[in-house]
Amino acid sequence: MDKRILALDIGDRRIGIAVTDPFNSYAMPVDTYWRTHNFLTDVQAMARLASERGVGSIVCGLPVHADGTESEQTQKTLKFIQALQEISNLPVYTEDERFTSMQAHATLHEQGWKQKKHKKNVDSIAASYILESYLARKNREERNKNRKGEQDYDQ
Repeated sequence: MDKRILALDIGDRRIGIAVTDPFNSYAMPVDTYWRTHNFLTDVQAMARLASERGVGSIVCGLPVHADGTESEQTQKTLKFIQALQEISNLPVYTEDERFTSMQAHATLHEQGWKQKKHKKNVDSIAASYILESYLARKNREERNKNRKGEQDYDQ
C-alpha cells in the first residue's frame, strides 16, 4: 500500500492542509496553519507535519490566473515548494488550484457556516479539493495506461 499524500493550499497568511485516507482513495481536510511571516519556519513546519503524518509525497496547489498564466503568487508558491522539497526530502507535486477556494467557500455556505467563520476552515477544504483533483488525475492516467497496455496486448 502506498503511503498517504499530504496536500497544501499555500497562501500568504494561511496554509490549508489535507491528507488522504490510508488507501489514498479520498482527501480529508485536516487543519489550517497560520503563517509566521518567517519563510523558513513555515517551510520547516510543513516538512515536520509531513514527517509526523508519515506521508510519501506532497501535493501543493499552484495558483495561476484564470487563463492559466503565472502570477506573482505562482512564483511565491514555487519558491515555497522548492524549499519544502529540499527540507522534507519528499517528492512535491503541483496541482492547478483555480477556483478551489471559491468551491470551499460555497461548500461552507451550503453547510450554513457564517462568513466570519470561513477563515478557520476554507483553506483546509480548498486543500482537500486540490488533493481530490490530483487523485482523480492520477486515477485517469492509470486507467489510460492500463487501457493502452491492454490494446498493445490485444495486437
